[in-house]
Amino acid sequence: MIKQRRIWSWLVIGLMAIALQFFWIGGANAAVTDYLQEQKFLTNVWQIVNRSYVDSDFNHQNWYKVRRQFINRKFNSREDTYAAIREMLATLDDPFTRLLEPDKFKSMQTSTSGELTGVGLQIVVDEPDNKVTVIAPIEGSPADVAGVRSRDRIVGIDNIPTKGLSLDECANRMRGAIGSEVKLSLERPLADSKGFEQLDVVIKRDRIAVTPIIAKLNQEENHKVGYIRLNQFNGNASADMEKTLKKFQSQGADRYVLDLRGNPGGLFDAGLQIARMWIPEGTVVYTVDRHGVQESFEAKGDAITKAPLVVLTDGGTASASEILAGALQENDRAQLVGTTTFGKGLIQSLYELEDGSGLAVTIAKYETPKHHNIHKRGIIPDVEVELTQPITRKQLGTKEDPQYVAALSVLDGTYKSMVAKS
Repeated sequence: MIKQRRIWSWLVIGLMAIALQFFWIGGANAAVTDYLQEQKFLTNVWQIVNRSYVDSDFNHQNWYKVRRQFINRKFNSREDTYAAIREMLATLDDPFTRLLEPDKFKSMQTSTSGELTGVGLQIVVDEPDNKVTVIAPIEGSPADVAGVRSRDRIVGIDNIPTKGLSLDECANRMRGAIGSEVKLSLERPLADSKGFEQLDVVIKRDRIAVTPIIAKLNQEENHKVGYIRLNQFNGNASADMEKTLKKFQSQGADRYVLDLRGNPGGLFDAGLQIARMWIPEGTVVYTVDRHGVQESFEAKGDAITKAPLVVLTDGGTASASEILAGALQENDRAQLVGTTTFGKGLIQSLYELEDGSGLAVTIAKYETPKHHNIHKRGIIPDVEVELTQPITRKQLGTKEDPQYVAALSVLDGTYKSMVAKS
């Protein structure tokens, strides 16, 4: 009986050992599988950048060597992999090429479709000071209502310095629940351009409905002037512009003022489509890829109106807005009035990754129809008119708006202070 019990005991111990062995093998296999998945994820990001990034020299480095430096790391989680990818992308020294975690990628997609939540700011790291700089607040957004302006520098978010933070880290700190508050510490350029004013702004986060176009038909002397303020090139912009132009045409508009002030850009295709509504024929923009290959995008006779046009620009006119402004100026379709544009001449493409995250990659730079590269330079208007003091949204496109008044004078041919085109 004792011997039989011993046999059963040894049998149980043996079975437990076998089970434990399978447990460890299974756990090891799962760990290996997870590790390989993370390697595959990082490699996929590396490959997208490898085949599409605008700089074939990858910021003067061997991109294959960069991959080897990161692929051999141990990734215990997707967060570890995200951190490695951010570090890898940082070697490109390009703030526009970046990883977007699933919630941020979804937010960006929602933004371009016409609605988002937060404070409503478009930001960039402005060189050479590497300061987080406001391109423009979205019209009607909490940031706009709070008085944040184009070219303001954000030096702190809730008392956390922005120095050393990435754009996405800054954006993430400004996000939050609807109704919650965030404090931005700003440096605002003084009018004499000789220094900065320090101020704090408290903003209550909210849902932001992005209305791409605000328009009105103004009776100015003997002319009906279609005033169109284009706020952003989102998914609704081109359809709304077409409806607005056709409506104004039917109402007898014989002149137009297109307001691109504070428009931070958006969808490249929307910029092209809107340019073609104004330009009868000619080159809208050139794109130049990593191999120096140029592709031209043309207008081919589908313009909705040929009525005289003036475009208003400022330091918040960026990206797709600059494509449109440059196309209208250099095709002699319109004169530009206001101040020099922001100077963002790079084009990004968005790639959705397998886990719902996204990758924004700079794939090309663009040139105006006369082959001007405006990146970090901007577009100089034909008529330079500074705003000596801020004006409210209600004053835009009225006789209380000095740049709009100047635009009317240009349309009448009575404005004499012209500057050479860039």
